[in-house]
Amino acid sequence: MCGIAGFFNPDMDYTKERKKWNTILNNMNRTLKHRGPDGNGVYLSSSCGFSHVRLKILDLLTGDQPMVKRAGETEFAIVFNGEIYNMNELKEELLSEGASFETTSDTEVILTGYMLHGKEFIQKLNGIFAAAIWNSSSHTLLLFRDRLGVKPLFYTKLGNTFLFASEIKGLFAYPGVEPVIDHNGLCEIFTLGPAKSYGKGVFKDIFEVLPGHFITLNPSSYTDQAYWKLESRPHEDSLEKTIEKTAWLLEDAVKKQMLSDIPISTFLSGGIDSSLVTAICAKELKKQGKQLNTFSFDFTDNQKYFKANAFQPSQDRPFVEQMIKHCDTNHRFLECGNTQQLACLYKAVDARDLPCMADVESSMLYFCSQVVSYNKVTLTGECADEIFGGYPWFHKKEAFETDAFPWSPNMEPRQTLLNDALIHDLHMEEYAHAAYEKTIHETPILETDTPEEKRRREIAYLNLKWFMVTLLDRMDRTSMYNGLEARVPFADHRIVEYIFNVPWQMKCPDGVVKGLLRHAGADLVPKEILWRKKSPYPKTYDPSYEKLLGRQLKEVLSVPSSPIRTLLDTKKVRAFLNSPSDYGKPWYGQLMAGPQMLAYMLQVNYWLKKYRIRIV
Repeated sequence: MCGIAGFFNPDMDYTKERKKWNTILNNMNRTLKHRGPDGNGVYLSSSCGFSHVRLKILDLLTGDQPMVKRAGETEFAIVFNGEIYNMNELKEELLSEGASFETTSDTEVILTGYMLHGKEFIQKLNGIFAAAIWNSSSHTLLLFRDRLGVKPLFYTKLGNTFLFASEIKGLFAYPGVEPVIDHNGLCEIFTLGPAKSYGKGVFKDIFEVLPGHFITLNPSSYTDQAYWKLESRPHEDSLEKTIEKTAWLLEDAVKKQMLSDIPISTFLSGGIDSSLVTAICAKELKKQGKQLNTFSFDFTDNQKYFKANAFQPSQDRPFVEQMIKHCDTNHRFLECGNTQQLACLYKAVDARDLPCMADVESSMLYFCSQVVSYNKVTLTGECADEIFGGYPWFHKKEAFETDAFPWSPNMEPRQTLLNDALIHDLHMEEYAHAAYEKTIHETPILETDTPEEKRRREIAYLNLKWFMVTLLDRMDRTSMYNGLEARVPFADHRIVEYIFNVPWQMKCPDGVVKGLLRHAGADLVPKEILWRKKSPYPKTYDPSYEKLLGRQLKEVLSVPSSPIRTLLDTKKVRAFLNSPSDYGKPWYGQLMAGPQMLAYMLQVNYWLKKYRIRIV
């Protein structure tokens, strides 16, 4: 894994002031150093510059970037962030076509494939990736991103200069690019956050390369083209065949994503998703005489304060212990305390460049900082719920009858602390509905779908385009902030394409949530794990944590210069702090309730202050 950045201006000759532009590229690199602590490099041509920081996972000796190859008089350069899981198969194909290789890296496979086949080669890649390729003869810059948006890539334009970077902070390292928020940016933060509209960077004039797209720039044109889109197709497999194919796809995806020149690990929560990934990894490593490292997460003294509810019916530890025994893994139980969680609340903003999922994100950032002491590569169970229909809103009648994001169906909870003038100015309901409707209109539907099937597709598509991407962003930033590579086997595009078209009665046979996945994993994990009721990522139930947040928000509001003061109503805040929180009615997803609302506002204040954001 890595961090990439660069610039392109067809009217420039950067080589005339090489020292100046190399300094800027190195400055962009420094902002992304956490993504690649093992090495860095820059590349400069007449009208294009690349920078790269490296986390060494594959080809530890010869895989440095930017990577450059020549064909006649033409120079091709690439910077790449990600992993190509089918690199060995693709390399064999290219070798049979007469290609030659100087490294064993997947970076060279991409570059060589592009040199032989052009951008159509991208469609052959199975992996997580964000990359830029430069062709010196045609003066063409190509940027592209993986199908589901696992790896980030942002861009902006300053005059005639096009800039890109793995993270927004990389763009701010270029002279003249400033953090500005307009009306739409405020709507993104308060109406949709911690999610954001796909393609947008929240900051004014900052955008994101869309998943499954490539952008092509040359002196005469700019094009943004999709190379992959999710499609609706009739499902013709029987239930037995569907279970068999799902099992094969999952096992193949996990095996492919074990590709690494250094030891791998897994996150193990004791739920069905992470347990299946762990079981497959442990089995494969055992064939090699190796033992898998696994990690689980919880909060200090959570067993003392935990109360079962509809969202979290049980604690994880007993199920984790059962999986450790079943798979014979080398396991570590990691815990996060209130102080650590609060400190990481602001580091999480540093990592994301935006307010994010409050302590759901800060705690993951802390856990990743602990995992990387043992392993630099891990596989997780992320994305299974969005793909297989694991969340409550896939099943609730309200989600079928409400034209709104099912994880955030109304604006009232979000307006609890905001001042009335801001609420009036933002038109939050209209902004959220427009974002929702855009995705609904994009949903691929079959003409034969019944109204109920059509709505199920819409809910599934909303989850893939919004909720899943938010969690993928969380996973990428919290892991890469610590120099940890986190992989998500369920986000293999082949799994998404297949399962999206499986009828609901097969996804949820006999009304069992994620029943298809459970049947597909029947030979891999114990029955108690296989049929366990979903329990999401843990959060603290310690009441002192909420009090800690409340005190900190009061302190922030007591400082006249705090930027959040102009956005909140202090009377509403005091009333909120004096009333008991309702953990049963989250304002975003399943986990973000009263305490997370306070934490989010603290993040917003920190973000506005740290980035010195100008609101226009």
